[in-house]
Amino acid sequence: MSEQQHRSSPYAALLAAQVFFGSLPVIGKVVLKTVPAVALVGFRVGVTAAALIMFQAIRGRFWLVNKNDYWRLGILSLFGVTFNQLLFITGLSLTKASNTSLLAVTIPVFALTVGAMIGAERLTRIKVVGIVLAAVGVLLIIDPRNASFSSSTTLGDILIVCNSLSYGIYVAISKQVITRNGVFRSMMWVFIFASILCVPLGAWSFSTIDISTISPAIWLLMVYIAIVATAAPYLLNAFALARVQASTVAVFVYLQPVIGFLLAVIFLNEQIGPLFIIATLLIFAGVFLVSKKFVPAET
Repeated sequence: MSEQQHRSSPYAALLAAQVFFGSLPVIGKVVLKTVPAVALVGFRVGVTAAALIMFQAIRGRFWLVNKNDYWRLGILSLFGVTFNQLLFITGLSLTKASNTSLLAVTIPVFALTVGAMIGAERLTRIKVVGIVLAAVGVLLIIDPRNASFSSSTTLGDILIVCNSLSYGIYVAISKQVITRNGVFRSMMWVFIFASILCVPLGAWSFSTIDISTISPAIWLLMVYIAIVATAAPYLLNAFALARVQASTVAVFVYLQPVIGFLLAVIFLNEQIGPLFIIATLLIFAGVFLVSKKFVPAET
């Protein structure tokens, strides 16, 4: 791999992760019409954990060298998977997809704030400007007027904000342990620990419905959510997090609305207008400012 490819690989991974994550709100809404939120989380976490265990067993890289990293990855599993997914899927079932996309703008803010508090990030003016620019671009694309923060969605909206805080904490505190243990092994243990709580809860939730009513198409969508919209982006984000700052990983979330709109243009023949172009430029400018390493001028 050339030096240029080595430098660009984390950003390519983050871009791919946003494509995979970006498909979740719409597909998740379809599945949640049939499957309870907690059941979907249990299935999603369990399948991802099983896939990673099989992969790591084949590679022969299963156990951790540093025993203290078990409890560190256990804590990461709470913020990055257990709380994150239970809050997100439950919140998604109680609010609108547009609300979910709009509230996701808080993730980089939480990640940068937590990172600065624990000394893992420098809260520079450039990064703050970048996050604000990207957030403005997201707001222009989504248009807050399409969101509905009524009393009927209030609980779901609160859960989505709590999900953003949980994921922001995970991104801010996970870099060192993931770098030390490797992406696949770290993510395997994160999902193993998350399965301890999520899988039994999911099994209980499945027992409350008639599973025979779940169509093959819904099962396929659930497998897609577990593998494509969960395992793949978690691994890609972890790969990038081991190589770039947490604020960079977080700010790439702002690309999800752009990707969603472009997919709608490709598959639904929607039109790109001037406002979308302006919003996209703002988002990319914000991502660039947060991601770029600025070297202070010598005096």
